Amino acid sequence: MVDVNVVTAKLRELAERIARVRAHCPPTAAALAADRDALDLVSFNLMLAVQTCLDTASHLISDEGWAPAATYAEAFRILHDNGVISGQAAEQLGKATGLRNVVVHGYAGADPEQIHHAAVAGVADLERFGREVSAWIAGRPRP
Repeated sequence: MVDVNVVTAKLRELAERIARVRAHCPPTAAALAADRDALDLVSFNLMLAVQTCLDTASHLISDEGWAPAATYAEAFRILHDNGVISGQAAEQLGKATGLRNVVVHGYAGADPEQIHHAAVAGVADLERFGREVSAWIAGRPRP
C-alpha cells in the first residue's frame, strides 16, 4: 500500500525545487552562462527535482509491488504502464534523467543553454509529473 504521506512530502519537495529553479534562472541562456552562481543553483535544483521524481517513482513501484526498474527512464515507463502518469510525462522525464546525470557527475558537461531550456520549458514536465501522481493518489481507495 502506498504511503500517501511520503508521496505528499516528495511532491511538496518537487514544488519547492521548481520554485527555486524559477527564482534563480535569469531570462536568457547567455545571462545564465555569465552568472556561475545562478548556473549552479539552477542546475542543482533541476537535478534535485528530477531526483525527487525518481524517488517518488521508486517509492510507488516498491509499495505497489511492481517489478523494479533497471534504469531511471524505465521507472517512469513502469509508472506509465500502470496508469500513474501519461506517456508524455514518462518520455520527457526519461529524457530528464540524462540532464540529471550530467549535473550529478560534474558541471563540465552541463551546457548553460540546455540548463536554461530545462529551467524555462522543462519544468512543465516536472509539474505534469506532480499533477499526475497527485491525481493517481487521489483516485485510490483509502484504507
